[in-house]
Amino acid sequence: MVGNNKSASIRRSVIGPLLGALLLLPLSTGCAGSAQVRSEQLPVRRVVVYRNGVAYFERQGEVDSEQVHFKLRQENVGDFLATLAVLERGGHSVRAASFPVKMEKDSTEPVDPALEAVLDRWDRKNKDKRELRRVTLELDGEKHDISVGYLAETPLWRPSYRLVVGEKGTAVFQAWGIVQNQSGEDWKDVEIALVAGAPIAFESTLGEPIVPRRPVVSDQGEVILAVPEGQTTLRVDEAPPEADQEMAADDAIIDLAEGGPMPASAPAPKRKATLGGGASSSDTVSFTRAGAAAEQKPLEEFAPTPQDRSRLARVEIQSGATRYEVPHRVTIPDQSATMVLFVSKNVPGEAVYLYAPDGGVPDSSRHPFRVARFRNKSGGMLERGPIAVFEKGAFLGQGVVDALPADAQATVPFALMRSLSIEVESNFDQRGARLYSVQQGVLTIERDQATLTEYKVRNGDRERARLLVRHRRVSGAKLWNPPKGTEELSTESAALIPVDVPAHGKASLLVEERLPIKREVDWLSAEARSAVRDYLKEPRVAPEHRVILEAILKHAAQLSTIDDQERRLTREQRELEKSTRETRFSLEAIEKNQQAAALRRELTTRLADGTRRLDEITKDLVELQLRRTEQEVRLKEARQGLVIEPPDRGTGAKK
Repeated sequence: MVGNNKSASIRRSVIGPLLGALLLLPLSTGCAGSAQVRSEQLPVRRVVVYRNGVAYFERQGEVDSEQVHFKLRQENVGDFLATLAVLERGGHSVRAASFPVKMEKDSTEPVDPALEAVLDRWDRKNKDKRELRRVTLELDGEKHDISVGYLAETPLWRPSYRLVVGEKGTAVFQAWGIVQNQSGEDWKDVEIALVAGAPIAFESTLGEPIVPRRPVVSDQGEVILAVPEGQTTLRVDEAPPEADQEMAADDAIIDLAEGGPMPASAPAPKRKATLGGGASSSDTVSFTRAGAAAEQKPLEEFAPTPQDRSRLARVEIQSGATRYEVPHRVTIPDQSATMVLFVSKNVPGEAVYLYAPDGGVPDSSRHPFRVARFRNKSGGMLERGPIAVFEKGAFLGQGVVDALPADAQATVPFALMRSLSIEVESNFDQRGARLYSVQQGVLTIERDQATLTEYKVRNGDRERARLLVRHRRVSGAKLWNPPKGTEELSTESAALIPVDVPAHGKASLLVEERLPIKREVDWLSAEARSAVRDYLKEPRVAPEHRVILEAILKHAAQLSTIDDQERRLTREQRELEKSTRETRFSLEAIEKNQQAAALRRELTTRLADGTRRLDEITKDLVELQLRRTEQEVRLKEARQGLVIEPPDRGTGAKK
């Protein structure tokens, strides 16, 4: 026991300092000195950098040996093997690609668990990264012009933009791309292409051996441990000979689409010089799958002046992504970066004011931003990046351009302007009444719920101001007669509405939005009759519907007249009943007064006239009730079976 305790104390005394030293090693050791992929036989000729942390490398050269060697860091072996593509002139001579496999440690000597964990962590994060693996391409030993392409992790390229605002709505737009070389080797006279897009690229582990677990088979006797599940096979009749021929033809088409054998009558494949799509050549073959773009057409080469045309990038659209090809070769030493100018063009642009309240800028609820606006005339997609704005030889500010498709327009805030103040007021109303549908005798009309937003602008500057108001739209509503120059924003439910404000003056902008609201109404209501009358003015009304609706309007008008007469007679009836009651009370009060004989005669005559008029009103009300019943029956019969389908789209709201 004493010996064991002594050994344990010795291990602790040795392991403790060793643990501390090993924990510090990852901080001081690195892999900057080793290249991701290196080959002395094939130099780098082309680099295509994407926006997702990978780059396509192409190496090219003449080789007359039996092998081509590549040295790779361990973490790059999987990506290299998963994306390796080899093309060469004069036919394919590559027989195999071999590489070493990392062996697992096999030791029966007991090791302290803490030490083993630290050693494994240090070995995994440092030793494997510093050690280079060798991948060897086996050739036939003859002279060949070989082009090898593969993907490797690379810092993404980053854009940086400039906008110099001129006069009369013009500006000069420049786009620069920042490329960083951290590959571990110099890029000498390489072709550079920047892609505004991110293809799917995942980390591969093809270089690591994987042994799947297999089931253990043991003899446990004849015990059934679980109820077996049954399987069902559906009946499938054999296809007739004609169908077999059609299926064979379909299979041939599928084989061709999947890059399989091509029929003798198929057109000859197109030829390209390099994997990256360089100058054409008749010696190197590149097949194109069926359904894909057969060729890539470069877009217009652009530049501010013809003398500068050769200095700018060529824009191409490849598989939906924008590629900027730098026309001249570039040298980028290892662990350095360079900026390349790939767009410099005159574009429509201006510096204006934008009212767009932002929660992160409290004062923006009352004051607008100073913004730069320009249209993307580069011919391709612009990635998100910073932009610097200049005007009249002065720096105005900086902003951020979101991803901008070709021919789209960007509005970039770069300053807050307090010389303009804005107040906002909102009101609500209902407008119009349109016949929407008639189903089972039920009339549905459509009205517009109007939202009125007024922007009151004050300009304290001595110059006239052109202001754009970013108006957030009501969900589902449409702008009603918007001012000229209104722009719909594609990325959000909003619109940019212009307004001009005079120097030291005021201006008002009224924005009206209408949202259709549907509801069922009574045929006799004023809304219903107004909707039907307006509907009959439209030429699209079917003749049979027109006859029925005109009859309905006629009956509804008669019923409305009856309603008016009933209301008038009922009001007169109530007044006469009140008057006759008061007359009776007065007669009872002077019944025994002999001196009021003349007054009694007058009150008696009045009472008789009122009673007679009440009888007439009662008779008229009964007759009106009979007429009402008749018209209601006629109205019911008129709309019986009338069906008007809802329109394909709402009417009345103008965008």
